[in-house]
Amino acid sequence: MLEKIIAFSLKNKLIVLLFTLGVFSFGIYSLFQISIGAVPDVTNNQVQVITTSRNLSTQDIEQFITYPVEIEMANLPGVKEIRSISKFGLSVVTIVFEDDLGTYLPRQLIAEKIKSASEKIPAGFGTPEMGPITTGLGEIYQYTLEVTPEFKSNYSVADLRTIQDWVVKRQLSGIKGVVEINTWGGYLKQYEIALYPARLKAMNISMTEVFSALEKNNSIAGGAYIEKVNQSYFIRGEGKVKSLDDIENIVVKNSNGFPVYIKNIAQVQFGHANRFGAITGNGEGEKVLGQVMMLKGGNSKQVITDVKKRVAEIQKSLPEGVHINGFLERSELVGKTTFTVAENLILGCLIVIFVVVLLLGNWRSGLVVASVIPLCLLFAISFMNIFGIDANLMSLGAIDFGIIIDGAVIIVEFISFQITSKHKEILSLAKKDQQKFIDQLTYSGANKMMHSAIFGQVIIIIVFIPILSLVGIEGKMFRPMALVFCFALIGAMIFCFTYVPVMVSLFIKPTDPNKRNISTRIITFMEKKYEPIITWALAKKTYFKLCRNSFNYYWFNFFINGWRICSHFR
Repeated sequence: MLEKIIAFSLKNKLIVLLFTLGVFSFGIYSLFQISIGAVPDVTNNQVQVITTSRNLSTQDIEQFITYPVEIEMANLPGVKEIRSISKFGLSVVTIVFEDDLGTYLPRQLIAEKIKSASEKIPAGFGTPEMGPITTGLGEIYQYTLEVTPEFKSNYSVADLRTIQDWVVKRQLSGIKGVVEINTWGGYLKQYEIALYPARLKAMNISMTEVFSALEKNNSIAGGAYIEKVNQSYFIRGEGKVKSLDDIENIVVKNSNGFPVYIKNIAQVQFGHANRFGAITGNGEGEKVLGQVMMLKGGNSKQVITDVKKRVAEIQKSLPEGVHINGFLERSELVGKTTFTVAENLILGCLIVIFVVVLLLGNWRSGLVVASVIPLCLLFAISFMNIFGIDANLMSLGAIDFGIIIDGAVIIVEFISFQITSKHKEILSLAKKDQQKFIDQLTYSGANKMMHSAIFGQVIIIIVFIPILSLVGIEGKMFRPMALVFCFALIGAMIFCFTYVPVMVSLFIKPTDPNKRNISTRIITFMEKKYEPIITWALAKKTYFKLCRNSFNYYWFNFFINGWRICSHFR
């Protein structure tokens, strides 16, 4: 099989070169499409069901909210574990599913169960909702709203919270890959009506009447439309309150023909919701913080770039003196990680190229071998793009170019030796016959060395099988590394019996084998140092056999005694 592929490659050099060009082009395309991150996301396949209830204690949250949700979710297919947290006013139930169920099927199953769980929760205690589709690595951008010193007196913390909720947050929504924008700190602005109990009692007005009046006077209504001649007039009743004055002028009841307004029985003012924490920074007091959450499986580098572009646009629409200060972003970590990976790959590639060119003694042979390195890397990146594997420190940082080009070095060195040793015979032929003869030497040399090269690379791939069989967190951490390495080795095997023979037959020229260069000098020096060592070792075979037997006996006794000790304590 391999012999036929090699023969086909040598007969159809143009097809092989076009195939290589296609792999190179798709690899470059994949390089710009692949998801780039810092580290692999090892978060398991989980969905959170969150319920808020500001009035319930921890015990009531656990009894009336957390427990019913857990019971409903326990019978879902593919559930591995369920854990929960109950705090004052908050219930979080985390359901962990099998990884092979994917991201969206578990959420669909939970959505079907949430309705039945809501029916078991008493009215007014809270409504369970699913958390965003994100993971622990989804916190890609955090910022605070800052005020310049000359405008400090113009904006309160409540004003900054309002700007965050109604200006910044809304404009950040809709970015591809962003799933949620969270807000921390500040005061959530509310309209507050402080009733006077004495006036309510004096006017014989109950709390229920006040709530009913506020509800009925803060709504809109539609009245269809009226046709007149050739026109239609749409009727709408607008009763939404827009200011404190609108609330103050709401009529609660009529007493002896005199209306009783909200302002007669209460004080209307701006207030804020109860809160359970605050954000401070740089010793400057309270801050308002925003947090951008990335969609699970998103391209963190691209999402951060889009977020920063949108932030620059939002800066123009903010009130005078207010600006966004991004203090934590993933791009710095991704940039440093990408630089580290690129630096290691480039330096490793250059070192391997230098050693190969130096030791092969033929710059043409060295360049042919060196050209396999970027092709194998682009081949691996292409499959990373196809299978959705992120480029990060783990997946790309473990590639060893020396192992990848091992087969190419064996083939190129042997064929180059064959061509060099028969340089007189090649040069004696006509130019048309020289290429045919070189093709024959290339074919015979590649066939002879191909099995050894493939055997060594297959053994390396077999070594990675235990890593490829890992599951769970270990699998998410190490399987991408093994897959990328195997992709590169598969690419190296393909190029070894297609691209390499073609390039060798085209670029390797017959040279004088007696010509001394730096490569031959290095090899000669190493042979002189190695020859007495191997001669002495072969002469002392009996001594090495005794050492081996003593070593085996020592370790045998060590394991036997260790087993006896363990059995005794068991």
